[in-house]
Amino acid sequence: MRYVSTRGDGEPLSFQQVVLAGLARDGGLYLPETIPSVTDKISEWRKLRYQDLAVEVMSLFADDIPIDELRKIVEKSYAVFRDEAVAPLRQVGPLFIMELFHGPTLAFKDVAMQFLGNLFEYVLAENHAEMNIVAATSGDTGSAAINGMRGRKGIRTFVMFPFGRVSPVQERQMTTVLDDNVFTLSVHGTFDDCQNIVKTLFNDLPFRDACKLGAVNSINWARIVAQVVYYFYAALQLQNLGYDQTDITVPTGNFGNIFAGYLAKKMGAPIRHLVLATNENDILYRYFQTGIYSTGTVMPTISPSMDIQVASNFERYLYYLADEDGATVKRWMESFRETGKLQPDRSPDPLFRTGRADTQQTLDTIRDFWKEYHYLLDPHTAVGVSVSLRTKEEGAPILALATAHPAKFGSAIQRATGEDLAHHPILDALMELPTRVREMPSDARTVGEYIQSIVK
Repeated sequence: MRYVSTRGDGEPLSFQQVVLAGLARDGGLYLPETIPSVTDKISEWRKLRYQDLAVEVMSLFADDIPIDELRKIVEKSYAVFRDEAVAPLRQVGPLFIMELFHGPTLAFKDVAMQFLGNLFEYVLAENHAEMNIVAATSGDTGSAAINGMRGRKGIRTFVMFPFGRVSPVQERQMTTVLDDNVFTLSVHGTFDDCQNIVKTLFNDLPFRDACKLGAVNSINWARIVAQVVYYFYAALQLQNLGYDQTDITVPTGNFGNIFAGYLAKKMGAPIRHLVLATNENDILYRYFQTGIYSTGTVMPTISPSMDIQVASNFERYLYYLADEDGATVKRWMESFRETGKLQPDRSPDPLFRTGRADTQQTLDTIRDFWKEYHYLLDPHTAVGVSVSLRTKEEGAPILALATAHPAKFGSAIQRATGEDLAHHPILDALMELPTRVREMPSDARTVGEYIQSIVK
């Protein structure tokens, strides 16, 4: 399997090369030259446990890693999850919920990040290399990345989060990790500012090469590959319950998670629709409603991991919308950078359904599900559930992805229910630990100089 940039420049790379590169040198994102079809494997895959399914799916994309080594990486990655199923399926009232928060940091990002940490360790050892990871987070990516990379040989991790715009628990999950290879930066700006710093540093090719930069944000293709697995797992589990197809609702900010579902569908997963759910930061909702992708002002909400206006992985979707023409994508992205607006001359893919849940609708959904089903939703999952209930169509069940443990957002749960219900012993213990964090201006040069000083 070879990989190409969404913007069409450069030579195709192998899987291991793409893992180490993160972002393409022309500023694009990597995608496989071809998407494998697995329709002939579906009946066999329905019988597999999560880890075995992961090996089957990932081996199609990571064909330069021996299958026995890949299996070791997968088994090690998911051995740390607290539920034997890794991503258990629950029926709650009128819908199904897949819980993706049983990893070390209680967020869906662990599913990919634990795999990525073990994968990095293997690939770096194979290539006698080292890496300095630079990441931006709106909340959960940072803690999952830090947990996945802490203490690993040959890796330093620099994580930026927007000052005052992540939940207190999310911040402590990052800043209480004191390992020598972890550096947490609180940036005075929004998540989009943090993300722009990452892209600026990666696009400075001399700096990128000198500092051996690597990426763990979902711009790294390996993150997407790991997430494809649970879309197959969800749809196949529902097939085992007698449903031919399913609709899957995804709380969406950066488009990486739902893009993995899009890829799974293109491979042959029995998915009817992907339902994209946003909060008030609704650039993606507006695009799929109007065909216009236009930035606005980031609004802080009770679902902070979705408080994003520029979705990095949207470019991967645009590549397929442009019939895999990198030159067209490059032209679109240059226009978007200059104007903050993009209106492709193609209609949005009808696979997607969309919905939007504001703060009050989110709080109402948390309250109602606790009252009626005694089931707690975190605010991101509640956005997805709220949209699920309002967009549900006949002919297929709807499954909502639960992206975080409710204890990560205790104040929102208390606001919704009037009770202090959301706790987890791992998170409660964080309140007593010392922290370490460095404040930074929203300036790529300053951040770059700091990284360079540590690396040298």
